[in-house]
Amino acid sequence: MKNRIRAAATLALSIAALAAAPRAGDDLANLKGEIRIDGSSTVYPITEAVTEDFSKTAKGVRATVGVSGTGGGFKRFCKGETDISDASRPITKAEVEACKSTGLEFI
Repeated sequence: MKNRIRAAATLALSIAALAAAPRAGDDLANLKGEIRIDGSSTVYPITEAVTEDFSKTAKGVRATVGVSGTGGGFKRFCKGETDISDASRPITKAEVEACKSTGLEFI
């Protein structure tokens, strides 16, 4: 359980960092765009909380968070339908191959 909480907290911080990564000279209030997130129902509450907090500062960024499950999130991610995939487990070999087949590189 501790590892899941630690992983979820790390994910939440990563989401915030990726979403907030401004270019030189930008600040959060001036960011514009969209961030699409989907995946694990386990990670959803944390992602939703981070997204709500981020949206208070970066008002020009529209962030959506879906809950299609880890596998569903990876499917959407590998098709390029989302920017971030919440996961409560590591990506499988088949999911990695699905991402590669569409030319998607991920971290």
